[in-house]
Parts: sequence; structure tokens; C-alpha cells
Amino acid sequence: MRAAVLWGLTSSFLVSSASRLYGGPGMRQNRRPQMERTLILCKPDCMEKNLAGEVIARFEKAGLRLVAAKMLRLTSTLLDEHYAHLKDKPFFPEIVAFMASRPVLALILEGDQAVARVRDLLGPTDSRKAAKGTIRGDLGTSNMLNIAHASDSVENAAIEVKRFFRADEIPA
Repeated sequence: MRAAVLWGLTSSFLVSSASRLYGGPGMRQNRRPQMERTLILCKPDCMEKNLAGEVIARFEKAGLRLVAAKMLRLTSTLLDEHYAHLKDKPFFPEIVAFMASRPVLALILEGDQAVARVRDLLGPTDSRKAAKGTIRGDLGTSNMLNIAHASDSVENAAIEVKRFFRADEIPA
């Protein structure tokens, strides 16, 4: 009797453990994908070094889908709006001048948890602190010359997509 009870408890434990290890009910592997869209700006340093193709390729290899893309020269009005949160910082004029220095490539990427995944692929804002293997760690050189801007939240991604793309430029 004792052996049967012990075997029952042991087999329940094994089934429970296997379920956790191999994606049983309630496990992360079975979660529904959180499809998101995010904005990327391939910055002037990226464009000057002809790295836009490599940047896009890294995002695509990570399973993100390119939804829309366009080259544009950023106006002071657009930059004032985009960097309004930095307007009081002493480096604000430098950022505006840098971002207006040449055309940028604006991208909309889509995928499961796209905002967080893009930010992980890019690495920290300061390229000098970014790990090798990240886009900024491999290709960037400083805090400003960091290859790309990426939306920092799902809410900001929606705002930024509308800021840089007209509705008729974005597939449904």
C-alpha cells in the first residue's frame, strides 16, 4: 500500500515537472503572441556608413517583419516634436542638428513583443556600453552615434508611427 501511494505521488510529481519543462498548460511557450508594431529610425550615422541593410537583416533574422519603410529628411518642426522631452537638455541643439544632417530611413517593424525585442537587439542607447552582438555594440560608436532610434513602449510606438508615416503608407 505504501509503495503504491509513494509511486502515485512520484508519478504525479514527474508528470507535473515534465509539464513545466516541456510546455504544459499555463507555460510561457503556450502564451498567445503579442503582435506589436514599433518604429525604427536608421540615424544619419547608420546611413553614412551604409549599414541600413545590415540593421534590417538583423531584425528580420530575429523574426521581425518589415511592414513599411521610407527615406525622409527630418524637419526642425518634426524633430522639435519628436525630441520635445529633451528640449530643456543642453545637448538638444546637437541632437536636432545631427538628426537633420542627412536623410534617415524610417521603418515599421511588426512581431511578437516587437518593442522589447527591438530594444534588446539594439542594446543600450550608449553604444560604448552595449554588448558585442547587439546592433549598437557592433556598429555604434557613442551615445548619439548609436545607429538607430527605437520606440521605448507600445504606446510611444503608436504615437511615433503616426508621427513619421501617413495612414496610407501603412498596410492594414
